[in-house]
Amino acid sequence: MRLMVPLAEGFEEIEAVAVIDVLRRGGIKVDVVGIEDEVVTGRNGIRVLCDKTISDVKPEDYDGIVLPGGNPGYKNLENNQQVLNFVKALNNKGKLVAAICASPTILEKIGILEGKKATCYPMMKDKIKNFVDERVVVDKNVITSQGPGTAIEFALEIVRFFNPGVYEQLRKDLLV
Repeated sequence: MRLMVPLAEGFEEIEAVAVIDVLRRGGIKVDVVGIEDEVVTGRNGIRVLCDKTISDVKPEDYDGIVLPGGNPGYKNLENNQQVLNFVKALNNKGKLVAAICASPTILEKIGILEGKKATCYPMMKDKIKNFVDERVVVDKNVITSQGPGTAIEFALEIVRFFNPGVYEQLRKDLLV
């Protein structure tokens, strides 16, 4: 299985790097994809060298997508039509769509959360119709989470989605 983590300028570093790390530890191939450039700067000034740029990838190459939050990172993801097309294409095929912090609001805006429970950064809960105040929410192929402090739990749920047998051992190894 292969997942895409698109990075936009202003992404939340913990929500991207911790998630990518846990997913790779869980045996999931992850492509870190810059939506504008190969080098992307997070909201706290940490620069990440991406594996690819969005022009190098296609939805059919992936089993899911994980959207980190961060402001203005989530807004930059939301304003990128290629990212929105990826999310819609993967969701339409029942593939994993995961978002953390403010990024679940993107899923709400494009109709992915219709009839599904979800969570997001608590200050943005009014933007999610079926908001649930939990650290991580799994509803079918959609996984959402609240923010930086929930990033490892969020990533572990993604691992469980693909590799349930690896989940428990990885959780123990990470002291979660």
